[in-house]
Amino acid sequence: MFARSLGDDGAELRPLEPWHAAELLTHIDRGRDFVGRFVGLPDAVTDLASSRAFLTAYAEKAATDTGRVYGIWLDDTLVGGVLFRTMDLGQGTAEAGCWLEPSAVGRGLVTRATRLLIDWAVRERGIHRVEWRAAAANTASIAVARRLGMRRDGVLRAQHLHRGDRLDIEVWSLLATEWEAAQAGRP
Repeated sequence: MFARSLGDDGAELRPLEPWHAAELLTHIDRGRDFVGRFVGLPDAVTDLASSRAFLTAYAEKAATDTGRVYGIWLDDTLVGGVLFRTMDLGQGTAEAGCWLEPSAVGRGLVTRATRLLIDWAVRERGIHRVEWRAAAANTASIAVARRLGMRRDGVLRAQHLHRGDRLDIEVWSLLATEWEAAQAGRP
């Protein structure tokens, strides 16, 4: 098992694996309404079996190099996560995403965790383009994309059906060359 520190505030990034199913379900239950405003995860993780199925699907993605999911723990409590929903190593593309329960908002956890994910994907897996998709009304997620140095590619109008509503989805991206240049300038 590994854990990566996200700073000196007790936050860590760890793989989320099928054996975390009960912990994931407890976490989603704490933030179900908040997380579910823009993200479908609370609709997919509704009981222990569906939580285990979600994590097993990501374990299979990790085994086939087509996706990854990591949890964000704060003082040993799971409070959110980041993931590569998709990874296509042949094309050099990956789509990143996140979620966070209300108790952990405003600490920069998602930005710090996603930085680690992007750095790993670009430097170790050869990903050329990282994409970020967010509902146009999800200003917190769009702010993360900006903090990561992503550029807005455009808006997919009424693209995503979520809980009966059609949401506009903003597409943001970051190229490996942009990432490397930005990291060279970081202390």
